[in-house]
Amino acid sequence: MSVEKSQRHRVSAVRVGSRTVVVLALASVAGVAMFFWPLFAAPEPEAMAHSADAPLIFVVAMPILLAVVAAEMTSGGMDPKALALLGVLAALNAGLRPLGAGLMGIETVFFLLVLAGRVFGPGFGFLLGGISLFASALLTAGVGPWLPFQMICSAWIGLGAGLLPGRVTGRAEIWMLVAYGIFVAYAFGFLMNMWFWPFTAGVDTQVSFVAGAPVLDNLRRFVVFTLYTSTWNWDTGRAITNTVAILLAGPAVLAALRRASRRAAFDTPVSFMGRDVRSR
Repeated sequence: MSVEKSQRHRVSAVRVGSRTVVVLALASVAGVAMFFWPLFAAPEPEAMAHSADAPLIFVVAMPILLAVVAAEMTSGGMDPKALALLGVLAALNAGLRPLGAGLMGIETVFFLLVLAGRVFGPGFGFLLGGISLFASALLTAGVGPWLPFQMICSAWIGLGAGLLPGRVTGRAEIWMLVAYGIFVAYAFGFLMNMWFWPFTAGVDTQVSFVAGAPVLDNLRRFVVFTLYTSTWNWDTGRAITNTVAILLAGPAVLAALRRASRRAAFDTPVSFMGRDVRSR
């Protein structure tokens, strides 16, 4: 098998069937609602204590992720090898995150998520994104009202990486992943600003959320807020980190992940014949 054919051979560690598509769609709709409901609900200022809502959202978000796992395991789409690999990569990603600590946008958690989603498919990427952020929050004592929003954003990043065109190979693939890493760096900042902006930007300013105002007017205010507070520092730092990490480590990590995928043989069902149950 040539190198090019090997790169084009993509095996989904988590098969995304029709039932899983429905679950992923529901999870995504719920995630969008988490971020943008203030634009449409027009809550009273007294009711805009977002920290009180976050625990409820967390309770809703976690079962959605667990439902994805359950749906895949019961449909035969996720075998024990995929589950073990998911645990290893989530633990590794959680361990990488404290290296950056988010200082000026230096986030080391996303590049591995992008590469793993690329190799193992959208379903695996979705699960890895949510679980990685949850595990890293426990590791760094970063559990707070922002966590469910970080989890769903990271899940989308892994999902999107698995949906990138599969026939792109070689250097073109690396540059495609770099472009995707830059895009998700700014998208992550945009969404994570949205979860708290209506509640913390103050009142009577040019960047304040105005309850009941037209959606486009509030979005204009939000874009200005984002440009001033995160785009040119935190988000750009995250984009630079993703770019450097993917350019330097991307080829080697992709090769290692693809080698692990071939050895795991996710396309081959596990069989127990006699006493020989070794996996090669």
